[in-house]
Amino acid sequence: MKRLILVVAVLILSVSLFSTVGAERAAGQGPAGAGASTASQGNSKSSDSKSGHSLNPIKWVKKDKGSKNSADSNGSRSDVEKKLTPKLQAQGVLPANANATDACAPFVALNECLAALHASHNLGLDFNCLRSSLTGVLTSADVSGCKSAGDKAQSLHKAIHLLNPDSDAKGATKNAEQQAKEDLKDLGA
Repeated sequence: MKRLILVVAVLILSVSLFSTVGAERAAGQGPAGAGASTASQGNSKSSDSKSGHSLNPIKWVKKDKGSKNSADSNGSRSDVEKKLTPKLQAQGVLPANANATDACAPFVALNECLAALHASHNLGLDFNCLRSSLTGVLTSADVSGCKSAGDKAQSLHKAIHLLNPDSDAKGATKNAEQQAKEDLKDLGA
């Protein structure tokens, strides 16, 4: 009987000793790993200093410093489109009853829209067909007579080749993109 009491006592003592050591280890590590308590308190040097490296991948993406002044930013795009309308109408690129804002609405980038307008004018292509091929967006304009590859957006080169297979699509694309760049440069955009 003494032997049984001794075994039980040693067993209880060893269980309490292991639970105490295990608890100390768990408390030292913290619930979320090493350093979680200091990070949750905000004492971490990496979160306070600019030289520290953030673990947030969103902060790794560098923002374009010129994006606020570009022609595609929300505040200035409409202003640039209003300035472009009379210039494009004078060149004959845009019909007199149309404006750049409506023509460029489905386009994400204004320079892509201008290149499409110039390519349409230079090659004699229907702008509505070219616009629907480039954006993949069907507008209220009649595009029933257009050759299209479906709802998928295409590059300007491929869209020109699809609509006019006999033309030099590569040269026409390069020329139209250069004209679009010059239009935006002339406006200071």
